[in-house]
Amino acid sequence: MANGGNPVFANNKYFKDQPGPHGQLANQGYLGAGTSTMGSQAQLSSQQLQDLYNAPSAGPAQTGRMTFDDVIMKTVATLALVLVGAAAGWIVPILTIPGMIVGLVLGLVNSFKKQPSPALILVYAAAEGMFLGGLSRSLESVYPGIVVQAVLGTLSVFAVTLVLFKSGKLRATPKATKFFMIALGGYAVFSLINFGLMVFNVTNSPWGVNSMDIPGTNIPFGLILGLLAIGLAAFSLVMDFTSIAQGVQNGLPAKYSWTAAFGLTVTLVWLYIEIIRLIAILRGND
Repeated sequence: MANGGNPVFANNKYFKDQPGPHGQLANQGYLGAGTSTMGSQAQLSSQQLQDLYNAPSAGPAQTGRMTFDDVIMKTVATLALVLVGAAAGWIVPILTIPGMIVGLVLGLVNSFKKQPSPALILVYAAAEGMFLGGLSRSLESVYPGIVVQAVLGTLSVFAVTLVLFKSGKLRATPKATKFFMIALGGYAVFSLINFGLMVFNVTNSPWGVNSMDIPGTNIPFGLILGLLAIGLAAFSLVMDFTSIAQGVQNGLPAKYSWTAAFGLTVTLVWLYIEIIRLIAILRGND
């Protein structure tokens, strides 16, 4: 199953299904390198051959392939820099806009790079953190306690999604992926229209149409749309997990763990923004 949601994985063929029991890279790279040494083994003594036979098999780490541990460690590093950047944005709010611009540019650059750049990924994490820190501070000043609620909400959604994925109860099936792409496209179009309405002062609501009530009810549009967005972000996590598992199975070089960490960071940032916005809409509608 190819990841059609997160462009970080969708633009890298090695995070998709590959032919063969170990994937394309494993077949063409690592296994090929192994067979090239067969000729030299004939020159080894019988004792040396026996020692090689008795030695434990080399694992992914020894062969330079990506592992889940690699992805976890790199993700911890990127999220740590997000937190550092967030602290800077919280203390110096003027960094919010520069952080947003740099984060957007580097997000696009890293998404379409075929080879991961750890330096650019880490700079992206810090810049995105500055944007989140400034945004969080401005909302915290209006709705005290909202940041803690948003962080807990983000961690809860991530944990539940991971548990459901590992248990096999939540999978990125072709039908579900197709629905996800349609819903994501519709949400993106609505977000652009809503942003345009706010820019041109068509609506004075702080969140545009999201702050308005559904006609005949006291339910804000933002509640329905926010839940939809959070659901999309959660399913994007499922697609990310699927792509990472395929990358490990395909025997990707260890450097691609940076790509995987970047993809997860992008999705978690999106999830946090959607959750804190939903909470702000609900508390502003009280």
